[in-house]
Amino acid sequence: MQLSARNNLKGKVVKLTPGAVNTEVQLQLPGGDIVVSIITKESAEKLGLEVGKEAYAIIKASNIMIAVD
Repeated sequence: MQLSARNNLKGKVVKLTPGAVNTEVQLQLPGGDIVVSIITKESAEKLGLEVGKEAYAIIKASNIMIAVD
């Protein structure tokens, strides 16, 4: 797999929550942190996602904001 996004995190799918249109995917990273993404149900099916399968979280963002109280 080659792509231009530099922020890609490899992990393991630990939970899938399918809905009528979207699926919530929880990906556990090697250090134990969890990344959560909402993707279309169709995409989850096409990727063959299932608990225990390795996958990548690809992060492509032009802005990241930080806030404090």
